[in-house]
Amino acid sequence: MKHIYRIAGILLIGLFFSCQEFEEDFLEAPAQSTLDESIIFSTPGLAKGAIDGIMEPMGQTNSYRGRFIPFYGFNTDCEFHYSSDDAGSSQGELMNYSMTPTNSQMNSNNNAWAMMYLGIERANICVRGLRTYGNPEPGTELGQLLGEALTLRAIYYADLMKAWGDVPARFEPITTETIYLPKSSRDIVYKQIIEDLGEASTLVAWPNESAYTTSVERINKAFVKSFRARLAMVASGYQQYPDGIRRSNDPDLSVDNMYALALDEATDVIESGMAHLESSFETFWRNYNEEVLTAGGESLWEIPFSPGRGRVLFSFAVRHRGVDQHTGQARGGAAGPLPFVFYDFDEDDTRRDVTCVPYQWGNPTDGFSKQELVNLDTWYFGKYRYEWMNRYVTSTNDDGVNKIYMRFAEVLLIAAEAANELQGPGAAAPYLKEIRMRAFPSELHAEKVDNYVNAISSSDAMLEAIQMEHFYEFTGEMERKQALIRWNMLASSLDEAKVKMFNLRNRTGEYSNVPSTVYYRYEEDEETLDIYGLNRDENTDPGPEYSAFDWTILADETINSIYEEGINPDNRQFWPIWQIFIDGSNGQLVNDYGY
Repeated sequence: MKHIYRIAGILLIGLFFSCQEFEEDFLEAPAQSTLDESIIFSTPGLAKGAIDGIMEPMGQTNSYRGRFIPFYGFNTDCEFHYSSDDAGSSQGELMNYSMTPTNSQMNSNNNAWAMMYLGIERANICVRGLRTYGNPEPGTELGQLLGEALTLRAIYYADLMKAWGDVPARFEPITTETIYLPKSSRDIVYKQIIEDLGEASTLVAWPNESAYTTSVERINKAFVKSFRARLAMVASGYQQYPDGIRRSNDPDLSVDNMYALALDEATDVIESGMAHLESSFETFWRNYNEEVLTAGGESLWEIPFSPGRGRVLFSFAVRHRGVDQHTGQARGGAAGPLPFVFYDFDEDDTRRDVTCVPYQWGNPTDGFSKQELVNLDTWYFGKYRYEWMNRYVTSTNDDGVNKIYMRFAEVLLIAAEAANELQGPGAAAPYLKEIRMRAFPSELHAEKVDNYVNAISSSDAMLEAIQMEHFYEFTGEMERKQALIRWNMLASSLDEAKVKMFNLRNRTGEYSNVPSTVYYRYEEDEETLDIYGLNRDENTDPGPEYSAFDWTILADETINSIYEEGINPDNRQFWPIWQIFIDGSNGQLVNDYGY
């Protein structure tokens, strides 16, 4: 059953995680336990409730649910948040690289930063309790739960560093001596959580190997190993440090060491057969929207939201202008693919029409709405669709659909990138081919898969191909920003995206053959659009049964708002620590990067 609040977990958390505020609400720490930890962490049922409590802060209003998931990850070379071009928007500045420590969306004591540290504190207590009282061995329930606690703590830290860079390192429960801590080098934190995940991988079961691992809402070995591979790539990649953009200087985090670890972990998962790509790209995303939670497929782990929490479709689904036959929630459409992304896809790539949607669902009449074309400057992420759900959403603020944290396609691309770096393009080729085989119809595999990949003869060319495959595979999943940062491509890719948008608007360069008019009619169901003119060179009027639609609107202001004028995105790779936490840190926390 989907959950982020399990009733037993809530009751238990109320017993031993009741919180009191420290000065200035900097962090929350647990009060004296009302149920002895020796009982909780030696009893699997009670310990399981405590582990569930580690995830509970993700569902809080201003945490992952309402702030981190909706805003982190924009803007990139493929994704754009539509509030970015709203002058003076406190939301927009979070995406257009003009954020400030006093941002009104974020500068509150219950924001994502605080909730992540609340989750870390709960994890620290669980780790300590299970090690002290639980005898958590591989193959045991308590061993599984310790592995889950270590992994959930690593997730919080990975997301903290993804958004803020260097952060305070807390791997033990708070004491009066450790209420206030300065930032630690992210290198130290990465090494610790990579080590923790190594231990966790020995403790948790493979998907469907135990009763604990039958759902993508619980931690399993395939996810832990895959996540460890991702973190190895990130830790050794380029990123902004206080002294500039560079790779880590720590020899433990060298490319050779980390890529070897990533390749080992990724190939373990691939060769295990315990995860796989779904049969088609559309099938995967339909299953996701239908809330298929069975482990062992493509989704490795998902942040679990109850039906009354979570804002993934609320934020990112194809826009619905009103309550209609598909949803009781008039939402979606806060962000979408950049206008040229559709045209950068190969027309035969089955991922294109799933990823890029050029229409919204219009204002309903008697509860029935139709698809309506939107302008060239407004596309929606087709991976998220109320109309693909089996459940009719009625909440006014939340949709309850989980957030995919990692899927198997990324494991294949990690393996390809690491193998290419260490062994050359030939070693990377099988992994890239597997991704593309799913993307193209079988009758095109010889041309689009084998010939395409076999023609890549250098490591540089292979890396570029992998980077582009990441673009095609992950647009709309907010994974692209961190990838661009670790490849040292953030600012250059955003600049290239601006050039592409101007070329598209002017129908010059690589977009000279994109039609300026599209044509549409409705299919027999009177709600589904039949569109002609979206593809390149479709310039012939298809006949009187079609209506014409102008396909040229793309304003300078929209193009330029991908990042704020006068700002170098490479100097704004991270959000600032919000002022309320700076002020409440007893002088321990400071902002870098010119904030």
